[in-house]
Amino acid sequence: MSNAVILAPDSEHPSLSRKGFNLSEFMGKWYVLHSTLPLWKNKKDVAITYSPKEPSQWLQFDDTVEYRSESAASSSKPWTIRGVDVLVGPTDPGRFVPGASFQWRGKGLLVFSSSSWQVLGYGDGWAVTFFSKTLFTPAGIDIYSRDKDLTRDLYDEIMLGLSKHEETRKLAEGMFEIKHGD
Repeated sequence: MSNAVILAPDSEHPSLSRKGFNLSEFMGKWYVLHSTLPLWKNKKDVAITYSPKEPSQWLQFDDTVEYRSESAASSSKPWTIRGVDVLVGPTDPGRFVPGASFQWRGKGLLVFSSSSWQVLGYGDGWAVTFFSKTLFTPAGIDIYSRDKDLTRDLYDEIMLGLSKHEETRKLAEGMFEIKHGD
């Protein structure tokens, strides 16, 4: 057991502070294996790649989401959504400074779209993210993995962690699996 710790949204736990959360380790490709977001209901092969902006501006980074329709062949070209994530939070001395809360803004035709999201927990090769409600989408949760697989034990630990917080408990009841590959 990995003892997955899942925190409530807007937690001030030290692991999610600017000093505690290693943003550089969060960069790279993540597979979305489970979600509560209706956007992913009829999709597969959902992956998100976080890339630092050049020069290295760690307060913002590029975000590329790729996915396919559930009926599409895995060899088909994926749909792509591009955006920029900006680290948010107070900068006042003495106040908690979040290191894992972000504001996303779309690029191109989605430039007027935005959302707030945050990491609720993470470990060796996995992460759990929470998305606040927007004008177009309900609040939701994604479970990420660096691989296209997650052990049942780890999934159960994550779900147990989500069940401990009022705001995530109800959302977690609607968790579904996202397929990867044919």
